[in-house]
Amino acid sequence: MTEDRLDRRLRSRHPELSWARIRSAIERGQVTVDGRVVREPAFEVLRSALVLLDLTRPALPTARLELTRLYEEDDVLVIDKPAGLLTIASRADARATEDTVLRRVQDYARRLHGGRAYAGVLHRLDRDTSGALAVALSRDAHSAGRELFGEHAFDRTYLAIVQGVPRVDRGTIEAAISDSYVAGRRRIAPHGHEGRHAVTHYRVLERFGSASLLELILETGRQHQIRLHLKELGHPLLGEGVYVDESIGGGKRIDARRQMLHAWRLRFPHPLNHRPIAVEAPIPPDFDRLLARLHNRPRKGRA
Repeated sequence: MTEDRLDRRLRSRHPELSWARIRSAIERGQVTVDGRVVREPAFEVLRSALVLLDLTRPALPTARLELTRLYEEDDVLVIDKPAGLLTIASRADARATEDTVLRRVQDYARRLHGGRAYAGVLHRLDRDTSGALAVALSRDAHSAGRELFGEHAFDRTYLAIVQGVPRVDRGTIEAAISDSYVAGRRRIAPHGHEGRHAVTHYRVLERFGSASLLELILETGRQHQIRLHLKELGHPLLGEGVYVDESIGGGKRIDARRQMLHAWRLRFPHPLNHRPIAVEAPIPPDFDRLLARLHNRPRKGRA
């Protein structure tokens, strides 16, 4: 079915209102889509959706979220996580003090909704991984969303800059991941040992001689899956400091300040109404700068 942005739909119906007034009304909670308040101007609405604008409706509280929002409505928020920020606290006793995505969203939700506020992450990204991360803003959405995640209903596409160049342009890495830790690290399950089934599909987007840009699609979502699978492939992430072997990858070593992994595209069904949610997280500056270095020319975006 045909979709359109919420602000465009309203503007076509209310040409007497300026773009600024339309977007302000959306952000103030004065617009509903099929009975639910939506506060994201870029929200994609179906042609059949009932969209209502009520400028007399009391504005909802506003609150600043120090994270870029890719999608937001009553029950679901998708943010663009910067590299260096934890998804959740590293220890239970640090939940109130450690700066995390979850803590920031919880603070934001409390300023908006007071005592009835809720926030719970639907999946995780490593501290040094940037990109799209989904958070539930209600208990029902969190419970249903985690169930959907467990059923592999979240389609996740990553961009990765890796050491060396794979021999073939496309492939699949299928290697079970052990549940146990060795010296604080996960590992590929040894042959003949049980592990958690894990599958990663890759495609080479660009080759740079000593490095390459890959598109990665996860079929499963195990902790550290991409990092372990790329090491298994023989082409670890640039900037990887744990799952790396200096003897693999080939070519000149290239320095990076963090692991070059970006959660680029995310698509999943809304936990409560199953309407598709799809976002794309812009390429972060440090990722783009490294690509420019590899190209040996100024670079404003991914080719």
